[in-house]
Amino acid sequence: MSRIVVLGAGISGHVAASHLRRKLSKKHTVTVVSPNGNYQWIPSNIWVGIGRMKSKDILFPLAPLYKKKGIEFKQAKVLTFHPEGDTETNMPFITAEYVAGEKKGSTEKVTYDYLINATGPKLAFDMTEGLKPATNKTYSVCTYTHATEAWIALETLIQRVKQGEKAKILIGTGHAKSTCQGAAFEYILNVEQELRRHGVRDSIELTWIANEPKLGDFGMDGMLLSYGNNIMKSSEMVEMVFEDRGIKWIIGAGVNKIEDGVAHYETLDGEYKSETYDFAMLIPAFSGHGFKAYDKNDKDITEKLFKGFMIVDADYTPKPYEEWSVQDWPETYQNPSYPNIFAPGIAFAPPHAISKPRVSKNGTPISPSPPRTGMPSGITAKLVADNIIDTIKKNKPSLHHKGSMGNMGAACIASSGYGITKGSGISITTFPIVPDYKKYPDTHGRKLGKTFGEIGLAGHWLKLALHHAFLYKAKMRPFWWLIPE
Repeated sequence: MSRIVVLGAGISGHVAASHLRRKLSKKHTVTVVSPNGNYQWIPSNIWVGIGRMKSKDILFPLAPLYKKKGIEFKQAKVLTFHPEGDTETNMPFITAEYVAGEKKGSTEKVTYDYLINATGPKLAFDMTEGLKPATNKTYSVCTYTHATEAWIALETLIQRVKQGEKAKILIGTGHAKSTCQGAAFEYILNVEQELRRHGVRDSIELTWIANEPKLGDFGMDGMLLSYGNNIMKSSEMVEMVFEDRGIKWIIGAGVNKIEDGVAHYETLDGEYKSETYDFAMLIPAFSGHGFKAYDKNDKDITEKLFKGFMIVDADYTPKPYEEWSVQDWPETYQNPSYPNIFAPGIAFAPPHAISKPRVSKNGTPISPSPPRTGMPSGITAKLVADNIIDTIKKNKPSLHHKGSMGNMGAACIASSGYGITKGSGISITTFPIVPDYKKYPDTHGRKLGKTFGEIGLAGHWLKLALHHAFLYKAKMRPFWWLIPE
């Protein structure tokens, strides 16, 4: 009998636990440890943030589902890692503190044979002074609660503008090293369409602010893509969309301080500027959770497991941008010091950024951190689960399933407006996620036939269909496993 413990119940954690439970016999236990009692389909937070969906439309409680499927669930937060056990037990374990129910506040040692760390990121609002959801007129769409707060504030502003006021909205990244530009990009386009739908667009100035060196960088060093019969840069596509929508932009900006209605930022040129607003949605920096790890004798061994996020089979050797390679990126997401520990999705420490690192003239790093959300999170979680399953069934280590972001493609459907007849979506497919400049030197590191973009109503229909399909999959309804990650 093997005991597999999964930390986190987001996209990576839930995908891993679902596949483990389906493919392993009941003599093996699958346990999920997560402080969140609900599963949420995060990509649809955007629509909650414009009032087109309610939080109930994008989430469901985990405990009843896990009980039905034979997955043990502990609603608790992880405190420490003990990969060698301690003086009382030889079994490796993590300590967790319950956050709900009768056990709230109590701690427990959760032992394991295999551990999947799918805790995702800490939303590090505190890394930017004054940046906090629903404070200083700034909001977030990173959780369904944040998105609900954002819509309440946005709706209030819309009503004020309908009474004759003028307003300014600022949307983008809230830190010099933020990632997830794609979510902010979706939100600004959806907000723009909602302003038009409410008849107030002409009275509101809408501005994009981001740490990207160019529009359309998305933390992926930009893309050269097929667009219809043309070939264009992602920067050109986004500029075309923004100009069509009348959206202004500020790029190469590292937001460093928020005051009530004022965002202070530094530019790559070394200038210190500020932008006023009546409503802002700014994506914070992502960081690791600050977990600590200890050996059998209670000695701190955190450096063996964590480098901010969890250390995996990547090449972390410091090297200049010109020497970066797709071979630097992990394939199995296995910790090199403890082979029964894995970290898929956002939980793994990337070897370096994807976009070329840039610093301001003052020496401040201002460039996007690498994205690992969405499709890559699901794919890496499944391959980790499959390797554990093979290892258990064969009774010997098996790492046959591999998937580097340097040879993995991804599809992203960015909503650019909600509506069955008037909605739109920007569909972007890229291969590989991490550009391979040696293999594709003439097309910005990616294969053109597999890197393309389309804009139109069909994109919205597809995005909406995926919302329902992935919630169906997450609820483990009949034949859910036939829906790809």
